[in-house]
This record gives sequence, C-alpha cells and structure tokens, in this order.
Amino acid sequence: MDAPVHPRNHLYLVDGSAYIFRAYHRLPPLTNPAGTPVGAVYGYTTMLWRLAEDLHIAQGPTHLAVILDKGSITFRNEMYEAYKAHRPPPPEDLVPQFPLIRDATRAFSLACIEEAGLEADDLIASYTRAASARGWDVTIVSSDKDLMQLIGEGPGGTRVDMLDTMKNQRIFLPEVYEKFGVEPERVGDVLALMGDAVDNIPGIRGVGPKTATKLIQENGDLESALANAPAMKPGKLRDSLIAEAEMARLSRRLVTLKEDCDLPVPLDDFLLGPIPPDPLAAFLGTHGFTSLLKKLGAASPVQTSAPGILNTRVSADAPDMSSGDRQPPIQWAAIDHAAYPCVQDVPALEAWIARAFAAGVVAVDTETSALDAIGSDLVGISLATGAGEACYIPLGHSGGDMFAETLDQIDRATACALLKPLLESDAVLKIGQNIKYDLVVLARHGVNVSPIDDTLVMSFCLDAGRGDLAPWGHGMDELARRHLEHDPIAFKHVAGTGKKAISFAQVPLPEATRYAAEDADITWRLYNTFLPRLADEGGTRIYQRVDRPLVPVVARMEAAGIKVDRQRLAALSGEFAARIADLESVIHEKAGGPFLIGSPKQLGDVLFDRLGYKGGKKGKSGQYSTDQSVLETLAADGSEVPTLVLEWRQLSKLKSTYTDALQAAINPVTGRVHTSYSLVGAQTGRLSSNDPNLQNIPVRTEIGRQIRDAFVAEPGNVLLSADYSQIELRLAAHMADVPALRDAFAQGEDIHARTAMELFGEVNRDTRGRAKTINFAILYGISRWGLAGRLGTSPDEAQAMIDRYFESFPGIQRYIHETLEHVRENGHSTTLFGRKTWFPRIASKIQAERTGSERAAINAPIQGTCADIIKRAMARMEPTLADAGLAHVRMLLQVHDELVFELPEADVAAASDVIRHVMATAAEPAITLSVPLGIDIGFGASWGAAH
Repeated sequence: MDAPVHPRNHLYLVDGSAYIFRAYHRLPPLTNPAGTPVGAVYGYTTMLWRLAEDLHIAQGPTHLAVILDKGSITFRNEMYEAYKAHRPPPPEDLVPQFPLIRDATRAFSLACIEEAGLEADDLIASYTRAASARGWDVTIVSSDKDLMQLIGEGPGGTRVDMLDTMKNQRIFLPEVYEKFGVEPERVGDVLALMGDAVDNIPGIRGVGPKTATKLIQENGDLESALANAPAMKPGKLRDSLIAEAEMARLSRRLVTLKEDCDLPVPLDDFLLGPIPPDPLAAFLGTHGFTSLLKKLGAASPVQTSAPGILNTRVSADAPDMSSGDRQPPIQWAAIDHAAYPCVQDVPALEAWIARAFAAGVVAVDTETSALDAIGSDLVGISLATGAGEACYIPLGHSGGDMFAETLDQIDRATACALLKPLLESDAVLKIGQNIKYDLVVLARHGVNVSPIDDTLVMSFCLDAGRGDLAPWGHGMDELARRHLEHDPIAFKHVAGTGKKAISFAQVPLPEATRYAAEDADITWRLYNTFLPRLADEGGTRIYQRVDRPLVPVVARMEAAGIKVDRQRLAALSGEFAARIADLESVIHEKAGGPFLIGSPKQLGDVLFDRLGYKGGKKGKSGQYSTDQSVLETLAADGSEVPTLVLEWRQLSKLKSTYTDALQAAINPVTGRVHTSYSLVGAQTGRLSSNDPNLQNIPVRTEIGRQIRDAFVAEPGNVLLSADYSQIELRLAAHMADVPALRDAFAQGEDIHARTAMELFGEVNRDTRGRAKTINFAILYGISRWGLAGRLGTSPDEAQAMIDRYFESFPGIQRYIHETLEHVRENGHSTTLFGRKTWFPRIASKIQAERTGSERAAINAPIQGTCADIIKRAMARMEPTLADAGLAHVRMLLQVHDELVFELPEADVAAASDVIRHVMATAAEPAITLSVPLGIDIGFGASWGAAH
C-alpha cells in the first residue's frame, strides 16, 4: 500500500513525563528478571505502542519526539523559591525506572529530548513554535492545561492542537474556550489569577476558575484587570486584586511557557522511519515483557502506510504480577461500537431477553436523566451477554426539543414488564458496575433485580488500597483502562459540559447506543476478568459472605431515606447564624480589630504577630499554620481567641454542611432525605455516606444532638438506634488475645476504668479519661508525640504510658508487631473474614509515608473486621425481622457502628430483641469471638432522642 501524501509535515510532541506517572499509578508492582522495578516501564511501553498504533489508524505524523523532564529544579525556582514546593519526591521504586523509560523510548527508535533547567513544557513550546514557523502542523500529546496556551492556527492554515489519549479527545480552539472561556493567548492570564495548588503557583487568594475567567473576559488581560481593580465594587475580590497584584504578576511569569529555548536536537532529526525490530525485541526480552515480545514476533514492525508506525494490533495487557502464579489475562477482542444494535421494538427486545435467558448471565446498566437515583427518570437500559454482544434499549429519549420528530422506542412500562421476568429470575445472574444504583432505579418501576454481582465491589475486594500514593479507583472508566486497556466513551462527549450540557434523554440514539451498550459490554468483560481472580487471590470469601449480600440491602436503605424536620433545621440555621455573628464580634474585639476569620493567613497574622501567641510556625509559603491541631494546642493553654475560633469554625461548618444543606436535600416527592452509600469509599471496608454525608455529625456534643433532633420518625412511628458498644476494643481483646481485656468485657466491667487501674493505680475522672484516650490511640498505632499532643503531656511521659500499657497488655504489643510483619511480608493486612487492604508504601524509605502506612496497617484488621461484622448484621437483619413478623420495621441508616430503624412504638420491645440478637451474633458461624459484642439500644421521636 502506498504511503499517503502529506501536504505538509506534521510533528507530534509526546509529553513523556505525564505518561510516566500515569503508567506508574496505573499498574501494580512489577519487577524484571534482575529484580528491578519495571511496572511504570511496562505501562509506558504499552502506552507508547498503543499511541503508535492509534496514529497509524488516524492521521499519522511525519515527525515525532518524546519530551521528558530532566529534573525538578528549573529557572522558575529562581523566580519563586516555593515553586512546586508542595510536590512530594517521586516514589522510591519509580526513581530507578526513569533511565529505563528513556531506554524504552530509544528502543522504538524515537527521539527522546530533555534539558537541564527546563521543564518538558518549555521544550514542547519551543519545538512547537519552531515547527510552526516552518509551516508544519503540530500535535501535542498531553492533557496538561498549561500547554493549551500553544493551541491555535498559523500562517497558511497550519495548526497546533492537542491529543488527550486517555480521553481520546482532540483539543483545539473550541475546547480551549469551553474550558477557560478565553482564547489560548489569554489562558495564561486566567491561570495566573486562579493559581495552581499542585505547582504551588499562588494566584490571587479566593479567585477560582470562574472568577478568573470572568475578570479576563471583562478586562481583556491580566494587567487591565489589575489596573481596573480600584474602580471595582468594594469587596473581598477588589481588595485581594489590589493587595496581591504583584503575586498575580509573578504567577503570570511562572505559567508563561518559554518558547525560545535552544533546540537540543534539530527538528529534521525527528523524521519517522521504519522501526527496527531488533532493538525493540532486545529491550522487551531484557525486561521480561514476554507478552509484548510475542506480539512483536507475530507481527514484525515494518514500513507501513505511516512511516515508523507499528503494523500490529497490540493490547497493552499489563499483567498483574503482584501475587504469585496467576492465569494470564484474557485477551479480549477490540470493542466495536458500530456493532451495537439499538433495540426499538418489542420483537427485538424479546429476542434479547431470550438470548439472556439462554446465556444465564447478563450485564445490565441503566441510563437516567440525572445522577440522583431517587429523583431521575429512566431513559434507557443496556444489556450484554458476551464480549461485543451488547445492545441499548431506549425508553425515554425526547429527540432534543419540542419540534423534534417522535423517536421509535418501546414504551417504558411495556419494556419494564417484558424485562421483569428476566431481571427477577433466579436462573439468570445480573451483573452491574455499581449495580446498587440500577437496583434503586429499577425498583421504582416495579422491577426487583436479583440475583446480582457487582464489578465495582469485586474490584474493591481484590485491590483496596493498591496504587501506591494514589489508591486505585474502582470506577468503570478506570477499571476499563487498567484491566481491559480500553478508554471508554466519556459521558461529557455525548452529553456535553457546562452550559452546553444536555440530559441523556436528549442524546441522539446513535451516540446513546454506542455509549450505553459499551458500558454493559465493559461490565461483562470486567466480571469475567475479576471472577477467576477472586478465586486465585482469596477474595471469594469476603465478596460472597460480606460485601455482595449487602448491595441490595443498601439499595433499599437509600430508597427508604429518612424524614427531617425542615422547620427545625431552619430554626437551627438561624440560631447558628446568630451565634456565628456574635462570635465574630467577640473575636474581633479580643483580637484588636476586624479580620477575615476564615482566612488562614489573616488568622495566623493576628494570632502570632498581633496577639503574640507562642508556637507559630510558617510553612514554605511563608504563611502561619492555623489548622485544627494548632488552634487546639493554643486553646489548651488557655488562649481565648483560638478557643473562640474553634467554636466559630465548628458552627460555620455545621451550618453549611447540615442545617442549610439538609433542607436543600429533602426530596420533593418523598419528603425525605436520601443519602447515597458507597461500598468502596473507605479502604478498610466501612461504608461512606454522601450527598448528604450523614456520618460526620458530632456524636457527643450538644450541637450534634440538636442536629440529630431534626431527624424524625413519621407520625405514629419512632426511630430506634442500635449501636455496637466499644466494638474495636472488644475485637482487639479477641484478635490480640489479651486475657485481662477479655475478662473485663465478659464480666461487663468498665474497660476504661480497668485500663486506668492498670496504668495509674487508681480510677477517677482524669485517669479514666486518659485511659480511654490511650485505649483507642494505641489501636491506631499512635506515636509518643501524637499521644503527647492528645494528653497535653511531654513525649517522654507519653512514651512511659505506652510502655506501661504494653507491660499490662503484652498481647496488644505482640499483635502490633505481628500485624506489621505480616503487612511488610505480604503487602496487605487481612481481617478475620479475609478482607485484604493493601499498603504499598509500608517499606518506603520516606519516613512520613512509612509511618503513615504502619499506623493504618495496625488498625486496618480491627476496623475492617468491625466493618465486616456490621455488614453481616445488616444483610441478615431484614429476613430475621420478617421471620419474626416485623417486616414493616425499616432499616434507614448506618453510621459507623450504629444502625437506625423506623418502626411503630408498639413494636420496639420485640424489634429490639431481634436487632440485638442479629448484631450480637453477626460474626457467627464463620468466626466465634472470645468476647461478647455489646449493643446499646435507644428509641424516641427523633434520632437525637434515640441516640
């Protein structure tokens, strides 16, 4: 085949540094035959190979180079010493991979460019301008927003664009304007105003992306915005622009790309030719990349229609080598979006239903008009019965506007009636990615989906905590990229973003079909990828016995919601607002004048410069720290202003987070608040509550009780709270085999009083309080300095208490030692039920990383077992209540170790007996605990009264 005629040269500049870190966080640990870490090298190699393949399919380049960062110190550090100061050093196992990544680039016979004192962005900018000046087109392979300053058109119709390979998106002038609201040449002005926390570019305090864009749109450029600031309406923005103008100008210099660097290698040397197979084969063989080596052997890279591009179909199958011998990953066929049918009539739907019954396993996904499972409309359903065998069933598409033609689609009620036997059949397993959402949506249409499997939860049971400094996510897009090497269609690519966003119901059917059917197809593939891993890696037990049974239970809890008293919340908001205003007046008076209490900088200046409090410490930004621990230390010394500021902060947070937000969260149809529980939100397995978060209301304060008082039962009912009593200490007594603690729990003793007697020889309010702090702190692996801070004592005194504790309870010290040894040897902790939590930084040479991992690893088996037990109790609760004739008792909330129910007051006694029994025996028969699990139960008209 003849090579295409290129009207002009087309240079591709690959942001190699971004590839490196993306590859590192994407794959598990992997070593080559010499024992050198090569996980990032493998990922980088496969990404580069895939880029070559994709460029062959698309418009191939004539010239290509990979640009890398040479080091962390550049000329910008001379401008601003704190530039990028917040960035942590690269992970220790990534450092030896940097030279190997350069070797990988050269193995492809591609130019690899880096220069000391310059960032990769500056080299990319300089090469871009040089190529444009010669009449070349340039494509920058990156997603870095800073590089969007270079996008545009040049003489003779030449253009500079970007290619985001993770999103498979081309970025040109419309995309830049959509993101920043300005042309590329003004992007730097927007960046200078908003700053960048990652690169530690200061910007203007309080100015975010929207405000920055508006200022540049209204004034034209940064200097005009700063010059016009004095004429602005008085306010915080005006004051900040005036006071911090020089900081904005510095920020503008920091974000400006250097476009006139000397070019280390001439442009013409980037010409692409055939890739010699021998260097690439030698590199792959040296590092044990056998799957890629086999593909290379099967399809040798020869001259093709695009010079220098591999003529082979390579899937970057990134083997997970982190645990022993394992079956090789499945080599899936490429996803073909054009092959997905749109099911628009009953006969076609019936054919797919028959296919699903025959398969016995079907992946299911719903499309809705909004993210809220309770309030959104069902727009469509997708099904998959195999890899590439997926369809989309539109049910509620509108065609875009009132004048659009009527779309051919099945009536929603008819489709749900036809699908109901399939989705409720015990003979067919339904698979979903976060299927809890789909359960809630479909239940509103009379379809109770069962039995189910959930790829989101399967991934969590396999890989919770993996991914080094950036734990692996479990969303479908990330799972598809990591395990299938496929980048799914992004939702925003079919529904748009910002003001141009549309509901999925308005998405044209061809685009909707490709997007929705792909979701089901990917879910089916992920399920068949994870299923053998669960067996191979010991994840089946925790998945089948603990997590999977909980999915439909939590779906029903979310659908039930809980009633809140809007008037009570409004009254509390008013009370909090008045108290906040009073506190501000008192704080200003005692501080000697007004200032922004919410400004860490102004607060620090007032506390340590104006008022002269001791202990002020400045960070790299030159700003005093005023975090919670600093204020608590000052308050403990009797300092009045920090004490008042702590109260101000708490009230402000509670007002915005709860008393204001909960009113807005009341569903207009149900009149109740419906939180969303994540089964993968906490690394140890605990559920997390979102939108709204109901798990962070203060437990032991009067304000927390007042907020709980606003959660009420429906007329004629009460709320019942059932709370595990000191479950973590009880499990510690069992898991660490501590006879003294086991006996104390068995005899119903006050465990904190028992510890106080062991440590201090007497029990009073002070010693019991200290003992309580120590009991819990030890289980979290606290250091002598941490305990000293909590108890208000010296580190030496705190260490003496820790030593006495271990002398009194040697089993705890043994448990800590054995747990850390297990994690260091195996890379993960394990709960009593087999839940693994991974700690890849447990052996880090960076002390903060290592000690942080150690503290988390000490507590993870205990906290994770707590989570497993309450999950088992929740899964058993509904059927046990039903067997007792109490099916009408509804479980509404799970908050840490507490369950909240709604029921008629007449049933409280009977329900309490059932609930207490289920919770007390939840570990059985899998685990027989050597300590009893205590449950405290209360009830009342409100959650506050029951708690």
